[in-house]
Amino acid sequence: MKRKVAVIGVGLTKFGKHPKVSSRELFAEAAFKAIEDAGIDLKDIEEAFVGSFLPDVLEHQGHIAPLVIDYIGLTGIPATHTEGACASSGAAVRMGYISIASGLRDIVLVAGVEKMTDFPTSDVTEALALASDDLFEAAEGLTFPGVFALMAKAHMDKYGTTEEQMAAVAVKNHRNALFNPYAQFHKEITIETVLNSRVIAWPLKLFDCSPISDGAAVIILASEDVAKKYTDTPVWITASAQASDTIALCEREDLTTFKAARIAAEQAYKMAGVEPKDVDVAEVHDCFTIAEIIAYEDLGFCKKGEGGKLIEEGETEIGGRIPVNTSGGLKAKGHPVGATGVAQIVEVVHQLRGEAGKRQVDGAEIGLTHNVGGTGATVTVHILRR
Repeated sequence: MKRKVAVIGVGLTKFGKHPKVSSRELFAEAAFKAIEDAGIDLKDIEEAFVGSFLPDVLEHQGHIAPLVIDYIGLTGIPATHTEGACASSGAAVRMGYISIASGLRDIVLVAGVEKMTDFPTSDVTEALALASDDLFEAAEGLTFPGVFALMAKAHMDKYGTTEEQMAAVAVKNHRNALFNPYAQFHKEITIETVLNSRVIAWPLKLFDCSPISDGAAVIILASEDVAKKYTDTPVWITASAQASDTIALCEREDLTTFKAARIAAEQAYKMAGVEPKDVDVAEVHDCFTIAEIIAYEDLGFCKKGEGGKLIEEGETEIGGRIPVNTSGGLKAKGHPVGATGVAQIVEVVHQLRGEAGKRQVDGAEIGLTHNVGGTGATVTVHILRR
């Protein structure tokens, strides 16, 4: 019989540039914060799942899961590395959830970590391209800004989405990040700032793109009986879903949607017994501004093709019908790729506990996270409840 799973502790580093700080050091900072927040001892942790995409390529360091837990003095327990491109730690959350829901464990540590800024942009761009189809995309010179630019152009042609609507996503998320002490950017921008910034891959400009970042995020999961011993305010994971799709865009029928996101969302809503209209706050994968607009549609927050209208009318602002990316999102909070999925959970937990300060969504009871790997070949969706 499936058991209830709670988040009882969260920890986060500041996202951004951490010169000459390794993944293991970033992990340690977030892990000790989460352990303290949960009120547990290190010895209470029975298993660990660590999401990370590029440690072997960028840091020349494989075997990352046992390495980082050993760094905080934890050995003997199972430690597993999950890799799903930018959804690496979303997959780790799912593995941790399954471990407890199945009855196998009572307390599990789930982490995401990535170290990216010590390396030239060209090296990072090449490394990230490993999440695309090398034969049909990367080897032909197509980088991720180029891939998402193709999706943006397709969405514009099919639904009339505008550059101004995409820019509005960046403006909103930068505004939200002003109130997030962990965010990489604390700078408000305007529509004109985005439109006048350097073209990266038209129609995407510099301010349409998430940055290269370092960072780590950790959560502590517990079974219901154990959770009640440590906290009076557990946040329950009521759904954990994951789906896949083709990696290469040339094999897809429609470039304006992520099939895996639609499948995972449908499964998550059914599992949690809720509908899109019930979600009070969401953290979605806005690696590029067009990705957030597509996420609105794939998650059922609006009809297909109306994502641009949703942001234009302020519906996804704090105080709007469905606040999205209150943390600042990948765009302004930062995107250390392997850390993003767990960091999304951390933000939703802060919201559901009422701990988000000036970015708090009043009365938030149900939150959703949406973590995309590559161009949607891996997608995880989690639903949490106060």
